[in-house]
Amino acid sequence: MSREYDGYLKKHIEDVRMAASWMVFNIDAVAGLAKAEVDEFIGNVSVHDASKFSDEEYTAYDAYFYGKKDEDAFNAAWLHHIHLNQHHWQHWVLVHDDGAAGADGKLDPIEMPKVHALEMVADWWSFSWRSGKLDEVFGWYEEHKEGIILHPSTRAYVESVLAEIRQRIEVS
Repeated sequence: MSREYDGYLKKHIEDVRMAASWMVFNIDAVAGLAKAEVDEFIGNVSVHDASKFSDEEYTAYDAYFYGKKDEDAFNAAWLHHIHLNQHHWQHWVLVHDDGAAGADGKLDPIEMPKVHALEMVADWWSFSWRSGKLDEVFGWYEEHKEGIILHPSTRAYVESVLAEIRQRIEVS
């Protein structure tokens, strides 16, 4: 256990919660959800990244970022993480391996439920909260969006959420 990684995790989780709380009270994308969906979003955020404290993830993440990097251990921990945490877009990408003509290795994005897409945005935006520059997420997204594999409906929703956040923070 490293104090640095523990501190990072605590701060990251706090920042995700702050971003999500702001979203709940300030954007129509959340206000337009059914109460059960808002409750699910809030519940998901309340346990955001809890798996990073598990035996399968903690030591590998800690070593990778604050100790001696073990690429294989980190990759196994990352795979565990994205399989347990639906707020990661990678969780929603199906790799076809059924041997059908032309299907081997084909990536097929599945539409993300809005509550998970919102948590993903809060996760991305948390790094802007950490730096105090709330608009950093927009440049980050533009720089990385080509490598982010999203279902077209999910991409449209995520981009509308980001646009609404941008509009709201520019006004305030």
